[in-house]
Amino acid sequence: MKIRFLGAARTVTGSCYHMLADGFQMLVDCGMYQGRNSDEVNRIPFQFDPGQIDYLLLTHAHLDHSGLLPKLVADGFKGKIITTAGTAELIEIMLLDSAHIQEKDAEWLTKKSFRTGKDQVFEPLYNEEDAKKVTPFIKKANYGEIGQLGEGVRYRFVDAGHILGSGSLEVWYGSGGKEKKIVFSGDIGKNDNPIINDPQHIEEADYVLVESTYGNRLHKGVEESIEEMVQAIKTTFKRGGNVLIPAFAIGRTQDILYILNKLVKQGRFHDLDVYVDSPLADKATKIYMAHPEYFDAEAVTVFKFRSSEGMKLHFTTTVEESQKVNKIKSGAIIIAGSGMCDGGRIQHHFKHNIWRPESSIIFSGFQAKGTLGRHIVDGAKSARILGEEMAIRAKVYTIGGFSAHADQKELLEWLGTFTNKPKVFIVHGEESVCLEFEKIVQEKLALETYVPHKGEELEI
Repeated sequence: MKIRFLGAARTVTGSCYHMLADGFQMLVDCGMYQGRNSDEVNRIPFQFDPGQIDYLLLTHAHLDHSGLLPKLVADGFKGKIITTAGTAELIEIMLLDSAHIQEKDAEWLTKKSFRTGKDQVFEPLYNEEDAKKVTPFIKKANYGEIGQLGEGVRYRFVDAGHILGSGSLEVWYGSGGKEKKIVFSGDIGKNDNPIINDPQHIEEADYVLVESTYGNRLHKGVEESIEEMVQAIKTTFKRGGNVLIPAFAIGRTQDILYILNKLVKQGRFHDLDVYVDSPLADKATKIYMAHPEYFDAEAVTVFKFRSSEGMKLHFTTTVEESQKVNKIKSGAIIIAGSGMCDGGRIQHHFKHNIWRPESSIIFSGFQAKGTLGRHIVDGAKSARILGEEMAIRAKVYTIGGFSAHADQKELLEWLGTFTNKPKVFIVHGEESVCLEFEKIVQEKLALETYVPHKGEELEI
């Protein structure tokens, strides 16, 4: 079997791995690149023939793992997309939202071009019709069930504890005494994540691809992070400002709502006004609430946002509703996408608040290099937002304890449960982080490691 590392190799986005042997071809994930020059990168032709791919196994719904599925189908994919039931439901709304944003961005760029006399027409990477064509290819799988992928290839998903429906993936290949097993970690959740169960561990493998997003750092404890958020919100409201929280519509938004709701139940906040300015987050939250089978025991009792006393929760779906939120000058918690601030409604809320010293921004997730979020987190004094250079005077908080990714210690714990010393490929991290984490894995676990380059092909 050969494996090609086509994405998330020495970078943290665009997850895509291509396995091929004796006429059989399979992909694990088909993610969209995010960050600087992302549109240009995402338009590059696939390094394989989509029509020759037999199966695509999808670890979870986030766009850096799933965002190029419409392009794959449009370019001739005719196989099966296999994923968990939770991911299957989330992916449908995720891809439609992605297509809608691309259509609107292309329309806006075209109008801007015409106004300057260039007459250049911009086309979206894919449209909503392309996104809808993905659904018929999807086949749902359950955690723990072994499925067959043609002769000599089997698979199984186990709970990765990252977002609803996220899975680590086991793949067996070969036959007889020559059978081998490769494990794809997907995105591994941290222990004690709000809402969903902790990640399951796997005991045996010959090869492991492990993500390393936070391979060079440790998260703050959850309680410490919650306390930091409480103080950030209270001091901001005392100053007379708003709290802005850039958040991924799937996963992070639901976690934050869960935490805020719990704080209200504990009496630490009263009469909170929380605005979730994302049609996608509204739909995703409904899907979350329809799947308590994925929740841990505590979340089953707490995860009831809409009926909570003491927290007024507003889901704004229309542009008009979003514009009304911009008129609020103080006392609002505004949760909006995108999580890395490169697009979406969060930029409009920045336009009305980022220059105000009385307001605050809480970053609760990873900000990739080249994104607006990373620019702000790194301490920039100004930023170009919606075509206008703006001063950054709002107080910026980075609270890593809310990340849905395992930190260095938890990644080592996950790898440390393998009993037979597999060879480890370190992926899905910035290059410096991958290389640093590689040394730590070698020192702490004495495992053979390798950090692949993008496009590299290896025999396994």
